[in-house]
Amino acid sequence: MKSNKENLYANIYELVRLIPEGRVTTYGSIAKALGLGSGARVVGYAMNASHTENVPAHRVVNRNGQLTGKHHFPTPTAMETLLKAEGVNVENDQIVDFEKHFWDPASLEGEI
Repeated sequence: MKSNKENLYANIYELVRLIPEGRVTTYGSIAKALGLGSGARVVGYAMNASHTENVPAHRVVNRNGQLTGKHHFPTPTAMETLLKAEGVNVENDQIVDFEKHFWDPASLEGEI
């Protein structure tokens, strides 16, 4: 039987897997879409634990488009490398044209 935390993380991972290649979203947007209110920190914890779950955690950034989760990847540049491979330009740990690349999970309302 899964714990509440395991179920919550599974729901977060399911949503993160829906982020299209070349797009990014935020911890807070995921929390809001899942009805977690101000649960951005919980989403961050889930992303930190996701590296064995085949989850594109590199597509989740902070509300300003900064790569604040980069420290939880195998190397300090892995998150940036993965994003650049998908066509997302990153400079100084910041998504360039963040609004252009932002994907809002609320667009799936009624589907999640």
